[in-house]
Amino acid sequence: MKKKKLVSLSLAATMALSATIAPVYAAPGSGISEKIHVNENSKAPNFISGKLSAPSKKAAKEIVFDFLAQKQGVYKFSNDPFSSFKVVKESKDELGFTQLKLQQIYKGVPVFGAVVTAHVNKEGVLTAVSGEVAPELDKKAALKEGSKVKRADAVATAAKDLESKLGETPELEHEATPEFVVYTRDGEAKFAYAVEFEFLYPSPGNYQYFVDAQTGEILNSYNQIHEAKPSEGVTSPTGTNTVGTGKGVLGDSKSFNTVTNSNGSYLVDRTRGNGIFTYDAKNRTRTPGTLWLDADNVYNAAYDGAAVDAHAYAAQTYDYYKDVHARNSYDGNGAQLISTVHYGRNYNNAFWSGSQMVYGDGDGSTFIPLSGALDVIAHELTHAVTDTTADLIYQNESGAINESMSDIFGTLVEYHFNNNPDWQIGEDIYTPSTAGDALRSMADPTESGDPDHYSNRYIGTSDNGGVHWNSGISNKAAYLLSNGGTHYGVSVAGIGNDKTGKIFYRTLTQYLTPNSTFSQYRAASVQAATDLYGASSAEVTSVKAAFSAVGVN
Repeated sequence: MKKKKLVSLSLAATMALSATIAPVYAAPGSGISEKIHVNENSKAPNFISGKLSAPSKKAAKEIVFDFLAQKQGVYKFSNDPFSSFKVVKESKDELGFTQLKLQQIYKGVPVFGAVVTAHVNKEGVLTAVSGEVAPELDKKAALKEGSKVKRADAVATAAKDLESKLGETPELEHEATPEFVVYTRDGEAKFAYAVEFEFLYPSPGNYQYFVDAQTGEILNSYNQIHEAKPSEGVTSPTGTNTVGTGKGVLGDSKSFNTVTNSNGSYLVDRTRGNGIFTYDAKNRTRTPGTLWLDADNVYNAAYDGAAVDAHAYAAQTYDYYKDVHARNSYDGNGAQLISTVHYGRNYNNAFWSGSQMVYGDGDGSTFIPLSGALDVIAHELTHAVTDTTADLIYQNESGAINESMSDIFGTLVEYHFNNNPDWQIGEDIYTPSTAGDALRSMADPTESGDPDHYSNRYIGTSDNGGVHWNSGISNKAAYLLSNGGTHYGVSVAGIGNDKTGKIFYRTLTQYLTPNSTFSQYRAASVQAATDLYGASSAEVTSVKAAFSAVGVN
């Protein structure tokens, strides 16, 4: 049962455990209190919440850096906070919180995955600091010396290894550009070059490599095909905004925005963000392909179905995030949504390539055209949302949370538009001759051989450390939070889809960080629910119960 998830729908190291230090620490008369979660392996905190500072009229950055200075001994970063962190983003949300996203740096070099978010409320009180810092970098012997390997040589080493993995040379979508970073793993830290290779031939991939900057050794590599990077953009044809009609993969009729000129009608929607564009690969493996053009703005041919659904469902996913969460496209800034259908021959997959959406037609047995499922499209586009917010690393626990977030919002979008909704993933396009099955069940992950409890998690190295399999733990928690139920003896009062969506959206966009563990995920979700509904609310109680029910404490 597990094998099917490795070969279908890329919806396609032992994991670190986390623990909670439950006591609340308070200085007498100060009103300051805190709860600290720590990673059991590194002993470093990954989530601190409470009333972490007194009310203040200082700038949020000053409040946060004052706190970090006080906690230098707890976090164990090497220098003062001003030389250990760089603010990469500051924003204010609808609740009045100011969020700062900070990148840890060492000797001016970014520490890969070491991102911290901090939240200051409208009274100037620091309420949460989320994310794990690499501790005691000044004591790491490998960081005493600089780089000995040239950038070009590092890229060549990674490229040679990738070619060996694939059996032939991939055709890159763009030139690989190395980034000099501090790479930490298993308590060690080394200067390294981080290199990404995005390609579609001979098979789709978006590989992340880390090459030791002193020895040229490959420290780690994995396929992160779901992690999106903004595309360079395409140009819209001139013409008039019109509305086309057509039939989708399942034969259902729908309408959608197009652009019409003397050539005919293009599958281009200029009414949403910076545009939605749908292309035809014509069963080849080149993207984006040919911008879809129709003579009469009526897309009823069987061949049109995959394009009709890709175009219409991309618009619905855009609308969900805009209308429900006030997010303008996946990046919040109106990024273009580009889709290519009829990719390859009998291709049983759908994925975000790193620049755009790509859909195969399936082989007719395992899958029919994969753009025919709204939850699949919303799943993949949520990977892009994740990449531009939490940027969850696509390995181990953070990767499983990444996958689960896409499943959660794929399902919530399906319910939002009442598109034959259920708590299954990909049921509309998977094994057409078998009724009632799906790629994954969020109501019962064990139907597909996935764990529904943390104690049963996969701890091997396959599937990037179980990113698809272990997503079942979070999927079950989301199902229980929305619908209620009793699991492993823990009863959960359901709070419905709308509140579940708001809590998990805030968790994803405000509190999760690249290396988040399941325990940090729980703390982040509790904090998100606290922000929205209050610390003593029924919603917070349900969030805690849902995670307890799947063994995440």
